[in-house]
Amino acid sequence: MQHRLAILDDYQDVAHGFADWAALEQDGVSITVFREPFASQEALVAALAGVQIVIAMRERTPFPRSVLEKLPGLKLLVTTGMANASIDIAAAAEHGITVCGTSGSPTAAPELTWALLLAIARNLPAEDRSLRAGTWQTTVGFELAGKTLGVVGLGKIGRRIAAYGQAFGMDVLAWSENLADETAADAGVRKVSKEELFRNSDIATLHLRLSPRSEGIVGEQELRLLGPEGILVNTARGPLVDQDALVRALTEGWIGGAALDVFDQEPLPAGHPLLAAPNTVLSPHLGYVTRESYRQFYGGAFEDVKAWLAGSPVRVISG
Repeated sequence: MQHRLAILDDYQDVAHGFADWAALEQDGVSITVFREPFASQEALVAALAGVQIVIAMRERTPFPRSVLEKLPGLKLLVTTGMANASIDIAAAAEHGITVCGTSGSPTAAPELTWALLLAIARNLPAEDRSLRAGTWQTTVGFELAGKTLGVVGLGKIGRRIAAYGQAFGMDVLAWSENLADETAADAGVRKVSKEELFRNSDIATLHLRLSPRSEGIVGEQELRLLGPEGILVNTARGPLVDQDALVRALTEGWIGGAALDVFDQEPLPAGHPLLAAPNTVLSPHLGYVTRESYRQFYGGAFEDVKAWLAGSPVRVISG
């Protein structure tokens, strides 16, 4: 039986360079690559009609129940990484769809976080633009040593960020709803309340998973506590922050600035208010976009497909 496989959201047209997809084609698998995001659920369903295997890049394309129930031919859904909040795992199981994941880079997202943090601290994008325009030294940045870093979410990424902060001579605070005292102590950071973290941090950085409980966890109150010199860094998920409150915080000066890799809408549409907001460093969700990460993502997805075709799926994700 010939299978049809769709690789979704290959924005940079690089998927073919990170796995031996030709080997699957030799096994009778027909492969279609989609580079652009789908405008609607209806467009997604139409594009995937008759497709048995889908490879989804992180959470770029959601697969809620309303989509899965309209794809009766879908049998294998591979997500890069081992967790994907945009896939309804329970609905997939009910419709006989196997969901598999891949490994991922533990360092790509933390390194990008620190790059953004340094960039906003020293005004690097603004200075790059001004230098190219013929001017010299137009801003005054600040040093990290001696400042207070607030880490919201002390998981695998948050712990790395805490260590980076300590290496730069920063005092590190941490908070999450279920943060255990021993976890904070083991990371060498001070566990505080959310209010204390935003009140006392010079820079607050977010590293929580998005869920109904965490959506909007940073709003007007937290941003006002951060203060007119405080910096917000978000490389986790856009909806963790009330985007309307963030735009107001930047335009009205409640906070000193924001470094953002994630947004409430992705790709970020033209005319989005954050594009015009002052004192920002913005990047297009580059946290996991590295050669090393893509080798694990696409290489793992290739392995998942081969194993499923052989009747022995690997890295199966269950609800």
